[in-house]
Amino acid sequence: MSLKGRCHCGATQFAVETPPADVTSCNCSFCSKRGGLWAYYTPKTFKLLTARDRVSTYQWGHYVGQHHHCAICGCGTYSEFPDFSTGQPDFDNPRVSVNARLFEDFDLGAVPVKYINGRDDW
Repeated sequence: MSLKGRCHCGATQFAVETPPADVTSCNCSFCSKRGGLWAYYTPKTFKLLTARDRVSTYQWGHYVGQHHHCAICGCGTYSEFPDFSTGQPDFDNPRVSVNARLFEDFDLGAVPVKYINGRDDW
């Protein structure tokens, strides 16, 4: 079952191949201000349905990742990073973090939430 998501105004839309089994809540300085719940996908299972030039990008620090948001309404939509599951960036295994709060017709309350202490662990 594929899932579609969109920002508040609908200018940025995307789809993923499967619903998330769980989502992540992170308390790092960026995520805590952005307020997303993150579902992780491979680039192959994520599809941006909007023209890329309609999406704005924010990068900071070492510029390892790209945080994308709607250029019109400002909703944080998705991010692109190397896999960090081993504690080091794995550039051969990129992943897309999707703001699961933006999924349409999806019961996010039924999905387990994992908490990451990004404020102290990174």
